[in-house]
Amino acid sequence: MNENRQSQSIQIIGVPVDLGASRRGTDGGVSAVRIAGLGEKLKKLGYQVKEEMDVAVPSKESRPIETHGNMRFRSEILQVCRDLSVVTRDALLNGDVPMVVGGDHSLAIGSISGISDYYQQKGQDIGLVWFDAHADMNIPGISPSGNIHGMPLSHLLGYGDKDFTGILSENPKIKPENVALVGVRDIDEKERELIKQSGVKVYSMRDIDELGMSRVADEVIDIVTKNTVGFHVSFDVDGCDPDVIPGSGTLVQGGVTYREAHLLLEKCAETGKMTSMDLVELNPFLDKGNISAERAVTLVLSAFGKSVM
Repeated sequence: MNENRQSQSIQIIGVPVDLGASRRGTDGGVSAVRIAGLGEKLKKLGYQVKEEMDVAVPSKESRPIETHGNMRFRSEILQVCRDLSVVTRDALLNGDVPMVVGGDHSLAIGSISGISDYYQQKGQDIGLVWFDAHADMNIPGISPSGNIHGMPLSHLLGYGDKDFTGILSENPKIKPENVALVGVRDIDEKERELIKQSGVKVYSMRDIDELGMSRVADEVIDIVTKNTVGFHVSFDVDGCDPDVIPGSGTLVQGGVTYREAHLLLEKCAETGKMTSMDLVELNPFLDKGNISAERAVTLVLSAFGKSVM
């Protein structure tokens, strides 16, 4: 992202998927964000915003619940991710910044595969800020639930189901040394072993408590910008404390405060190197008067450069 916003065009991509989660309702997150006015507010910041588009997603009711290799709704989510990867890659080819609105976090396998492929074709790597209460590094065989929204980061790093790791190319989409997890406070036992094996950097809530978000944000930016063309931000609303964003189906107490989240995203914006963003796991059916979507939109605006002065 450069400073001249009038020359920057954003493509908002809706992905109303809730197949990757246990609790219903994240498919409504796209509508909630639109009602909160994301597109219009980005325009007020000075960006051009393309006509919004959606990736088609089948409903749970239209499909039998099939578990293939400990992955619930594997074939449906794989198709959504394949379709989304083409859409995000095409957005970059058209000179647009992909802003992906979900939907559950399984969609990140698709969004980031397309973004990574665009840059890898040019011999460049991207970094990844993964803001989440969870590490999302389960793989088939160790996942306690079989829910794919708990598996996207591992697949982007090249672990797990080969159809998911091989979207658009066989290459891992992200190098572990360029990944930073922020806000993590709920990790499954076997998942922890894979995280340590992978070498990705995890900033738990204890780290944020001890170091402060300002230092954590500076370290995160160093990680995701080292030898990269820029970085993607995959923002799961449950990284925030439930008091901040109650409208999510995977709430974990003791999360990032509203100001801490703003600070992280403001510092991301100041680098001018954010290539793209996901906003995921918003569930308006568990919300209070759409306050979560409104706050999430305000946080996204910080990532795109909104500031007090």
